[in-house]
Amino acid sequence: MKSAAENYLKAQDKNSADVLVKKLEDSVCSIDELIGLCESETGKQFFGAEKAAEMAKAAHDAKGKGEKFCLCPACQAGHVIYENKEML
Repeated sequence: MKSAAENYLKAQDKNSADVLVKKLEDSVCSIDELIGLCESETGKQFFGAEKAAEMAKAAHDAKGKGEKFCLCPACQAGHVIYENKEML
């Protein structure tokens, strides 16, 4: 992902933009994917049970307010770029 973004910034052409958009499609997680991870055994093992529960609650609250994407900074920034892909 990082290399695709760096390549786009260097070249700023259609090909590098297409690669970046494809990487974003494959990488940006939905709020439901975040909830699923946080509530899974894998998520509890990775984050720790307490942190996973906090993250799941935050994700459920955000979803209730209409959020569609994962709350992490990478997904939040990635979805903004993706939603504005026609400007690339």
